[in-house]
Amino acid sequence: MSLDQITRRLRAAEKAAGRDEGAVRLIAVSKLQPDARVEAVLHQGHRLFGENRVQEAAAKWPGFRAAFPGTEVHLIGPLQTNKARQAMELFDAIHTLDRPRLAQTLARLAQDLGRCPDLFIQVNTGREPQKAGVLPEDLDALVADCRALDLPVVGLMCIPPVDQDPASHFSALADMAARSGVTGLSMGMSDDFEAAVALGATHVRVGSAIFGARA
Repeated sequence: MSLDQITRRLRAAEKAAGRDEGAVRLIAVSKLQPDARVEAVLHQGHRLFGENRVQEAAAKWPGFRAAFPGTEVHLIGPLQTNKARQAMELFDAIHTLDRPRLAQTLARLAQDLGRCPDLFIQVNTGREPQKAGVLPEDLDALVADCRALDLPVVGLMCIPPVDQDPASHFSALADMAARSGVTGLSMGMSDDFEAAVALGATHVRVGSAIFGARA
């Protein structure tokens, strides 16, 4: 597949769902991809990318951003508190805020830096012990904590279990977002983003279908 094919699928999914063209932002997941592949997608005009690791992004993106103005990079992998400062300096958005301690760290750093990326709270909708994310029953308290800290929480994120119907998780996340008073919904990947678009996704995350198999 290719960026063009994925973009056409995304536009078709928006139309089928009765949504405006361009309502959903495509995050090209560039983790573990060779620089040549990333540069090729940049040359095609795409300007929104996702990375899982702070260190990999730090090595890759300063140069690309200088060469391709207007590029955004979002963190879509778990964030350790000891990498929080570097993450806040590197990324335009962080999709994986999932615990009060991390919220407190980000709030302190926001004061120091005078800025904060947009934040999505990751929800572990499948209650999987091996997966990051706040449990659904703890979401309201975390949202309240973030608001008390003046953090810019703009949405929620989830990664459904691989052995379950993703649509039920997307629907649940949309309900949680409405209850929380946020509009961003980071959900849907290569195999299920059409379902996510139908259920209100604002950001979908697609990697190997754009770039090819990871190195």
